[in-house]
Amino acid sequence: MSSALDRLKNLTNKISSYERTRKDNLILLEKLYNELEINQKVEEFSELFSYKAINLSGASLLSDSLGEVKKGKYLQILAIGYDRDAVVKSKNISLGYFGKAQNVDVDLKNRVVEFIIRFRFEKSFMTLEHYHIMLESFKSDE
Repeated sequence: MSSALDRLKNLTNKISSYERTRKDNLILLEKLYNELEINQKVEEFSELFSYKAINLSGASLLSDSLGEVKKGKYLQILAIGYDRDAVVKSKNISLGYFGKAQNVDVDLKNRVVEFIIRFRFEKSFMTLEHYHIMLESFKSDE
């Protein structure tokens, strides 16, 4: 019984930790949204999440080389929009252009990378919630 209770406590702590982290993440993401002036392209913070994805050009997002500058590339935040009624369904939209990656201030580059990671963290929770709701339709009335 004790091990089942311990597992439940651990699971509860983990879920609680994720929710706190998610809440803090959203606060910091919105701060970066304003600092990086993405609010100039996307008026409402909540509208960010209508994009399928947000990518980065000019710096690595891989965990083993996170933030590493790609020489000769431009640092740019790119959103992937989707329009199911259009001939070309997906479209890249620039949310922020910062110039040649190797010339960008390191602090600015790091905030741009942080913005992308924080966006993806929140977007993953939204995706999880979406599929959790969809799975509800497969439950039988037992």
